[in-house]
Amino acid sequence: MSLLDDRTRLAAVYAELGIDQRLIATRGLPLYREARRLMPLGLGTDGRDKFLTLRAGAAWHAMHAAAAGDGVTLLLVSAFRSIDYQAALVRAKLARGMHIDDILRVNAPPGCSEHHTGRAVDIGEAGTPPLEEDFERTAAFAWLRERAAGFGFSMSYPRDNPYGYLYEPWHWCHGAA
Repeated sequence: MSLLDDRTRLAAVYAELGIDQRLIATRGLPLYREARRLMPLGLGTDGRDKFLTLRAGAAWHAMHAAAAGDGVTLLLVSAFRSIDYQAALVRAKLARGMHIDDILRVNAPPGCSEHHTGRAVDIGEAGTPPLEEDFERTAAFAWLRERAAGFGFSMSYPRDNPYGYLYEPWHWCHGAA
């Protein structure tokens, strides 16, 4: 699929979801293409198979093993997400009565999620609610802050990030875009 096809597809999705396309430019949100070659990582905390690109997957396995060797368990909450899956997340929140502006402070618009690249993971720790700021007070987060860069991972959305997303201490991405 070409970039023009992707943009046409996204325009239709944005119209359906009530996403003003100017938001993408205003917030400086990058558009990401969906990864095509993915490797299975195993089951995530939701019991579903998770996938990353070959390079990011190898780095995840190495990082996961190193953390375990240091007595820290990194739980895999989320990894690759298709544009369609991202749109479904937004649809579900709209159906619960949330306003699109509030949703887009937490969830990237379809096409703008690093998860589409197959390089992003959401990480958790047992005993801590997933995808919550409390993750920053865990041993897993402390370990990631100290060691994740050595495996090519960085936290994408720190406090006051330029994209206007809420702080996501659990979201880490491998490599450059």
